[in-house]
Amino acid sequence: MPDITIGPMRKRFEHLLKKLLALEDSPERIAKAFALGVFLAFSPLIGLHIPLGVGLAFFCRLNRFALLLGLFINNPLTLVPIYVAGTYLGGLLIGFPQIPALPNFEVRSLCSGDFWGQLIGQWHILRPMVVGSFILSALLSAFSYIAAFALIRQRRMPQVKP
Repeated sequence: MPDITIGPMRKRFEHLLKKLLALEDSPERIAKAFALGVFLAFSPLIGLHIPLGVGLAFFCRLNRFALLLGLFINNPLTLVPIYVAGTYLGGLLIGFPQIPALPNFEVRSLCSGDFWGQLIGQWHILRPMVVGSFILSALLSAFSYIAAFALIRQRRMPQVKP
C-alpha cells in the first residue's frame, strides 16, 4: 500500500527548502527571519503567531517569506505534538499540576463572566506549557538559525570542479 502522507509532505518540504535557499537576501538575514519564525511557531502564543510574525517581519525589515516559512512549522498536523512536547518539558522543570475540576462548558457560557473567572483561576494548568514552549522556542530557533545559515552559505558557495 503506498504511503499517502509522508511522500507528499516530503516533496512539499523539499520544495519549500529549495525556495528558502533560493531567496535573494543575505544568508544572515534569511537565517534570522527563519529562526524568528521558528521561535514564534513554538511559542505558546496561540492565535498570535501570524500577526506577530508579519508585524515583526515588517518592523525588523526581515525577509517575510523566510519568517513565514519558519512560522508555518506550526500547522494543524504539528500543533498537538509541539504543545505536548512543550507541556511535558515544562512539567519536568516546574512540576505537573494536579488535575483540577474544570468549569462546566456550554457554548452560551462563553459569554458568562463566571466561566472565564473559573478558567483564569486554573492558570496553573497552563504554566508548564508556557514555560516549556518558550524553552523549546529558544532552543529550536537557535538551532534553526545555525542550520539555515549553514545550508544557505553552503548552497551559495561556488562549486569547484576538479
